[in-house]
Amino acid sequence: MILRGAFTALSTPFRDGAVDEATYRDFIEWQIDQGIDGLVPCGTTGEAATLSHEEQGRIIRICVDQVRRRVPVIAGAGSNSTREAIELTRLAKEAGADATLQITPYYNKPTPEGLIAHFKAIAAEVSIPMVIYNVPGRTGLNLLPPDLKRIVDAVPQAIAVKEATGNMCQAAEVIECCGKSFQLLSGDDFTVLPLLAVGGQGVISVVSNIMPKTMSDMCRLFMEKDHDGALNLSLKMAPVNRAMFVETNPIPVKTSLKLMGIFPTAEFRLPIVPLRDENLPRLEAVLKDAGLI
Repeated sequence: MILRGAFTALSTPFRDGAVDEATYRDFIEWQIDQGIDGLVPCGTTGEAATLSHEEQGRIIRICVDQVRRRVPVIAGAGSNSTREAIELTRLAKEAGADATLQITPYYNKPTPEGLIAHFKAIAAEVSIPMVIYNVPGRTGLNLLPPDLKRIVDAVPQAIAVKEATGNMCQAAEVIECCGKSFQLLSGDDFTVLPLLAVGGQGVISVVSNIMPKTMSDMCRLFMEKDHDGALNLSLKMAPVNRAMFVETNPIPVKTSLKLMGIFPTAEFRLPIVPLRDENLPRLEAVLKDAGLI
């Protein structure tokens, strides 16, 4: 399975505490119309941590149904509990996802041997391509390239990594350890362009929720060797990238979707709360400067 370009880590719209299916379908259609290369439901940006298993399965089914095989769907299915990750992976496969996104177990902080056993157990129960998600800022554990290589050797279903350390030395070492055929995706919108330069294939992005065409075009231009054009788009997104993390993701991006009129509400689930009043003018100013509102 080839993963290349910009994949949006989809925000999940809620209305009155429930998933807003009509808005979600319209949002997916808009993403595809804008030229996005793939979609990732039920990740961190989609507030997967506060979804029930039933909701998670339904959201993935909605996404797969709306996409209709036009772009790949990588469904979030990870957990710090191996048993729960297996259950979520089964839901994703039954829903028709093309691959799953599997976070390294958080809080538990397993040893490298525990990580290998975790991913092997998932693959043994449900065989579907997996993208391993390394985000030490949220998990408390950094999956180093030599240990990733051990996982890749032990688990053929592990076809890619979403690398969210922001460390280009580590990203380059992933390719060194795992080979050029292993797919390296950025999980950090600030460093997409340099990650492509060290052998990356694309990004699972937050900012592409609101700038899907720009992010997709940047990846495409780089791969077409129009490095100056790619740099111009990277610079265009830079202030928006910063604004998307003025508070905890997904607070700013979902607020932006509401300001842009794409979501009717910016409703969150506790413990995530709305954007603080003092940050709203700053966010609005950045969106206006970028021509998004």
